[in-house]
Amino acid sequence: MEVAAHIAALRDEGRLMADAAENAGPDAPVPTCPEWVVRDLVRHLGGVHRWATGYVAGARAEVWDVDLDEVVGTWPDDDDLIGWFRQGSEALAGALEAAPPDLECWTFLRAPSPLAMWARRQAHETAIHRVDAELAAGVHLRRFGTAFAADGIGELLECFVPRRSTKLRAKDPASLAVGCTDEDAAWLLQIGAEGVTTDPIPSLRVGADCMVRGSAADLYLALWNRAGAEPLVVEGDTDVLGLFLDTVQVRWS
Repeated sequence: MEVAAHIAALRDEGRLMADAAENAGPDAPVPTCPEWVVRDLVRHLGGVHRWATGYVAGARAEVWDVDLDEVVGTWPDDDDLIGWFRQGSEALAGALEAAPPDLECWTFLRAPSPLAMWARRQAHETAIHRVDAELAAGVHLRRFGTAFAADGIGELLECFVPRRSTKLRAKDPASLAVGCTDEDAAWLLQIGAEGVTTDPIPSLRVGADCMVRGSAADLYLALWNRAGAEPLVVEGDTDVLGLFLDTVQVRWS
């Protein structure tokens, strides 16, 4: 996906997130984030948007070693929470649009450019938390487009999972193949005691220990732990998929 498409997705998902959070109310529990209510969810994402804007708008080259309390300064009251969130989401989208293609700033995931990384990361950060807000509100989940969902799977499997900080490990090496049934996208994960490697593959016709296929949208939600694996077709050793789902938990940075 191009940077402009990620920025457009960020805007759309931000609006949907705000609408769902407003519908749910600040004290509604968030079932996919058991320790949070909607207030916590909105504060978190609003803070992350401001944190990301600090890197993009300020061309910040070094790690900004702060927590979200320091980024935000003063948290909004409940009456101002949704407006505050909308303002921050739009400010981030605007900063990404205004940034030059050759923007130089700190990044933490592999990407063609810093601008591409921040646009992609914040689009998917917002999309996944939009799902959290809709689940809290008890409304029908807006289904993701195929290309966007496949892109989010790719970011998770190719960028997050192979990092040294990942907790996904297997004493006995295991392989997991993941493929979209509605998009030309598939990946092979090799999981070992030292970490994970991920490679895009042409199709699922490989001898992986576990092979998982489904629509891009269903895979996106399941692999990001926002929905169950029931819509997916799982072949081989199901414990390998279980290990992934139990272990891969992405934080905000």
